[in-house]
This record gives sequence, structure tokens and C-alpha cells, in this order.
Amino acid sequence: MPIGKVKWYEAEKGFGVLTKDEDGGEVFVRSAALPADVPALRKGQRVEFGVVAGRKGDQALSVRVLESPASVVKARRKKPDQMVVLVEDLIKLLDSLQNTYRRGRQPEPRSAEKIATVMRAVADELDLSKG
Repeated sequence: MPIGKVKWYEAEKGFGVLTKDEDGGEVFVRSAALPADVPALRKGQRVEFGVVAGRKGDQALSVRVLESPASVVKARRKKPDQMVVLVEDLIKLLDSLQNTYRRGRQPEPRSAEKIATVMRAVADELDLSKG
């Protein structure tokens, strides 16, 4: 069975292209060829697959994921000691925001922007689906 890499894959459309290691040839892959526990492929993943000649060229059968590419997002994640500082700052900012609302006021635009920026930074770090 040939081994190669995922050149690209459109999860929404359920298809993509694999590149064979041996000759660099391209093979079309449909989501139906993926294992049941693999909802989609990611660019750069190493895969093993069977090949059948289709009307429009080679098509992959029985794809098996050999390894996943390293996640760039996970590699760039902040360390826990850095996250502690961000979360503590967010708590202080939200506490201040809460007091502003209790007084029946809206936050000042600069203050609201600062809170939103810190909230986005924490949310981005917590969003594991990006990796």
C-alpha cells in the first residue's frame, strides 16, 4: 500500500488530495475512505492508503492515518505560569466591570476595549479546537 501525505483536505466538502511518497503522484480522497474515528484529514498528515483507478484518475481507498502533523497552535500556547497572570488580570478587570454595572453605568470605551482584549487572549489560549 502506498504511503504519502495529505496535500489538502476540505472537511466541509468531504474530499481532498493525497501525494504519494514514491512518485509524487496525486490521489483523490473522499471522506468515505477515512476510518470511522477520523472525521477529517489535516494538511501534512502521513497516511497509508490503497489506490484504485477511477474515471477521473486515482482514488484512495482504506486510508489509515500514520501520524498527525505537530500542531502549530499547541506549540505556541502559553505556559501555565503565563496563563495565571492573564487569568488574574482578567478576574480583576471583570470585577471592576461588575462594579461599574452595579453602579448603573456602562464601562468607558478604553476600559471595555482593554477587557475585551484580555478576554480574547484567554479565550484563544483555551480554545483547543484550533489545534
